[in-house]
Amino acid sequence: MSGTIGKAGPPAWPRFLPAGDGGLVVELGNAIDERISARVVALDRRIADAAIAGVLETVPTYRSVLVMYEPLVIRAHALVDRIADLISHEEASAGEERSWVFPVAYGGDYGMDLDFVARAHDLTSEEVVRIHCQAEYRVYMIGFTPGFSYLGGLPPALATPRRTDPRARTPAGSVSLGGIQAAIHSIEAPSGWHMLGRTPVRLFDLARDPPFLLGVGDRVRFTPIPPAELARLAVLVEKGAIVAECTTGPAA
Repeated sequence: MSGTIGKAGPPAWPRFLPAGDGGLVVELGNAIDERISARVVALDRRIADAAIAGVLETVPTYRSVLVMYEPLVIRAHALVDRIADLISHEEASAGEERSWVFPVAYGGDYGMDLDFVARAHDLTSEEVVRIHCQAEYRVYMIGFTPGFSYLGGLPPALATPRRTDPRARTPAGSVSLGGIQAAIHSIEAPSGWHMLGRTPVRLFDLARDPPFLLGVGDRVRFTPIPPAELARLAVLVEKGAIVAECTTGPAA
């Protein structure tokens, strides 16, 4: 057998861990790392391309892929062997990735924590916006709520522990940070992340096919806009426009 489920001892990648009686976690590392994320994305695609009988769904995360399967169709050890074979034959192909530019209205009612983050780092609010917009982020995971996007690549100068008093309501489209991560909120939900601004872009829309805008491995940048522009773009979004710029090219 090529892989082992729940093997004891020091970590060795990949690791295959059971998740209930119909789930298998394939771990490819133990850090927030672009190379690990790239392998996660590649494995997720290879599993989909392989069309393994009994596999129901895959969920790519920061460092692993959760594979949901029907145990009456394929047994766990057989699934481990199939996936281990896909990993052993993976090719060093860069593939393609999408790069997005999201318009964001920073501060005020849209980014109520912007000034706090600035004071925490002895910066001005304008400097926080500039640093935040200069960075390029990678979508490492989609989850928590439908379409919620976890972003790596936050500049260390802005790393801030999460709020000690989480908000009961954080609006959809909020652009925030927590710890060493950034995020875009897809729907209104509770959150302990610091709100820097808001984008009119909808990450989750059931009227759209597919309903999720971003995918794991996508690149994201932010550009500042005035509140009046946010209001104008929000009208277009209501009519079905995406209003975020997207380009596709070879992966870095």
